[in-house]
Amino acid sequence: MCSAGSGRGPDTPEADVLIVGYGPIGQVLSILLAGRGWRVLVVERWEKPYTLPRATSFDGETARTLASLGVSGSYPEIGLPADAYDWRNAQGRSLLRVELAERGVHGWPETTTMHQPALESVLCARAERLPNLRVLRGYEATGLVDSGTGVELTATDTAGGRLRCGASWVVGCDGANSFVRDHIGVRRTDLGFSFDWLLCDVVLHEPRVFSPLNVQHCDPARPTTAVGSGPGRRRWEFMRLPGESVAELNRAETAWRLLERFDVTPENATLHRHTVYSFQAAWADEWRRGRVLLAGDAAHLMPPFTGQGMCAGIRDVLNLSWKLDLVLRGAAGEGLLDTYPRERVDHVREAIDTAVRLGRVLCVTDAATAASRDASLLAGGADTGRGGQHGVAGPPLRTGLLYTGIGTAPVPPAGEVMPQGRVRHEGVTGLFDEVVGTGPVLLGSADPAVALEESELTFLTGLGTRVVHMVAEGAEAAPGAAIDVDDVYLPLMRAARARFLLVRPDHHIYGAARTSRELTALVGGFRSGLLK
Repeated sequence: MCSAGSGRGPDTPEADVLIVGYGPIGQVLSILLAGRGWRVLVVERWEKPYTLPRATSFDGETARTLASLGVSGSYPEIGLPADAYDWRNAQGRSLLRVELAERGVHGWPETTTMHQPALESVLCARAERLPNLRVLRGYEATGLVDSGTGVELTATDTAGGRLRCGASWVVGCDGANSFVRDHIGVRRTDLGFSFDWLLCDVVLHEPRVFSPLNVQHCDPARPTTAVGSGPGRRRWEFMRLPGESVAELNRAETAWRLLERFDVTPENATLHRHTVYSFQAAWADEWRRGRVLLAGDAAHLMPPFTGQGMCAGIRDVLNLSWKLDLVLRGAAGEGLLDTYPRERVDHVREAIDTAVRLGRVLCVTDAATAASRDASLLAGGADTGRGGQHGVAGPPLRTGLLYTGIGTAPVPPAGEVMPQGRVRHEGVTGLFDEVVGTGPVLLGSADPAVALEESELTFLTGLGTRVVHMVAEGAEAAPGAAIDVDDVYLPLMRAARARFLLVRPDHHIYGAARTSRELTALVGGFRSGLLK
């Protein structure tokens, strides 16, 4: 049984935050909150971890978040970096291609293909080291009451026994068929874009090199996906054709017949599983109602073509966790939690729209339509270029807790994602998060501690802010300064015409300042934003 905590009997447990669902989204949220010292209780309906893979990749931003939990040493057993993502027509010509850097703007591979059960096992082991995190498996949520000052959840075990759990806040991370979402009556917007696919998870008997690792075969005769899914594993997915029944498609014989095209046979591979699934493109219309919040698949569902389903859920809980932390500490008002859905829904809708657009490229079974698509894409050029260290860090925030100065719109670079490079600090060289630490960061090309008033410095350090003076490689460094080894941070500040950047715990820049006076206004704006 995957559990963590004191071993106290589960008669009437109390918690600061109660999480429903213990997939990777619930796991990450529980570790983030328990790591900050909060009592976290997780209720999970299944008695044992799910042993079959679902998601097959995570991006560099997700890798950065997972690394902050202390699990990056397990990455080699979880997954493999992907070299490229190629979309090919029936003749094998590239219609779209994305080259993927092994070290991207977040300091980690831009895409890592993974075996999800391995990831969940690593996160489970990490959770077990947190004494204030308890996981109750085999309890299905069946009731939920929000009193306005707290929440009580009722859960039922397989024998019919009932459990009541009290908490200050409840977060539903309980997937597409979320009890929490449905119980509080939240509606969903569904774009109606859905197709059936035969999913085949394969374990290869001998090592084989696939390059590019991830390919979409845009063949109208049978649209097909082929992606890595962790060391020694690979996934093929085959779209159900018009007139083909689900029962006909979902047979082992059909799977082997379709896999044979890729030289995958019972002699050289094991079909770990085959199943037909339908993807969706939908999001919840509300992500917070009172003291109940939603995250992950409970809040949104997207087609798999951008590999962003799990990544979006982990962005949700990274955004939510530091805000819940501040609210629980009394350092922020409950209104701060309203910025969570405002900030996340735009990102999610953009990701869903992109996945739908790509799905419309792939899910074509008419030969004439496919030929027209091919001609249009080939005329526009097949290569989308490289990502890499100077590529795009991620979509910026356009609303929420961001510095607006005297106006109403965020002042650039407010909302942008802060990249991560290597720094040298106190004799240690490594990625910024690992050497300096995570949390709020006040970064300056001049020493921020000198520029701040004592009350401002006290306020920031009370929030756990890392106050960092960044200097160039080869420059004379004052004691305690960090050296910009990869030349990431100082050029960013020069481009922003700023001497100081205040960065939120989720790596989004709150705002920038050029002078001590502007820095005072920046810190004041942050303080006011927390207390609204």
